[in-house]
Amino acid sequence: MLFGDIKPKVGRVEVNKNWCKGCGFCVQYCPMKVLDTALEFNAKGYHPPYVKVPENCRNCNFCELICPEFAIKVKPAE
Repeated sequence: MLFGDIKPKVGRVEVNKNWCKGCGFCVQYCPMKVLDTALEFNAKGYHPPYVKVPENCRNCNFCELICPEFAIKVKPAE
């Protein structure tokens, strides 16, 4: 295997919009800028994140770890 043959890990971000309290940590600290803040409100009256650039996700799970409400899950993309 050559170095050029190595493919980056790819993840799939899932956001539970009803659990989100709109803190924005996931949007602010995502190293690949996958998430952005939605314009619409959730049931609690907050602006949850949405997956803006899904192909940029590298399955680092940082957004999942930093979310205080456990509203984000990252899974390896198939």
